[in-house]
Amino acid sequence: MSTGVGTGVSTGVSTTERAPKQDRSRATRQRLLEAAVACLAERGWAGSTVAVVAERAGVSRGAAQHHFPTREDLFTAAVEYVAEERSTALRALFPQGAAGDRRAVVSALVDLYTGPLFRAALHLWVAASNEDQLRPRVTELEARVGRETHRIAVDLLAADETRPGARETVQGVLDMARGLGLANLLTDDRARRERVVTQWALLLEETLG
Repeated sequence: MSTGVGTGVSTGVSTTERAPKQDRSRATRQRLLEAAVACLAERGWAGSTVAVVAERAGVSRGAAQHHFPTREDLFTAAVEYVAEERSTALRALFPQGAAGDRRAVVSALVDLYTGPLFRAALHLWVAASNEDQLRPRVTELEARVGRETHRIAVDLLAADETRPGARETVQGVLDMARGLGLANLLTDDRARRERVVTQWALLLEETLG
């Protein structure tokens, strides 16, 4: 009696069938994350429900909840996606390094904090300050993001953190960029930002050497 072993007959789903399904699943997840970021940036936390995000992404609410069972899961993942995009965007600006152009690095950091990715993250921070279930998850994530951003900035600015004040100066640049991002929510004062960037570049040269 044949057991079917070695006959080439498979009772399961073939690899070629699984691959497109996995690709569709990844594409759906990507659309949901992008839609969540856009909704946060445009509508804020109150207007960004799972149903709204699903509609924007062009998927059913059930499909959205399959990937992200809760609203907190969806938007925490969205902020992590934002953080990864921010890091990728910063690295992509200087694929061969910044070549000592610290002003260009400061300008790039400021651009990241004045763009839609930062705006979306900011809305989640505000929500997390009032949502007990969301706060610890966002706090932990942002701490990790902050460390990664600091590390990238140190590399691009060629900062020697063994020098007194170097670490604090790099962190000051990031805090300044974040502050300009907050100000940009209300008004686009590009000329003032350029002057601030120029001044910080001069301070970096003096402090970092």
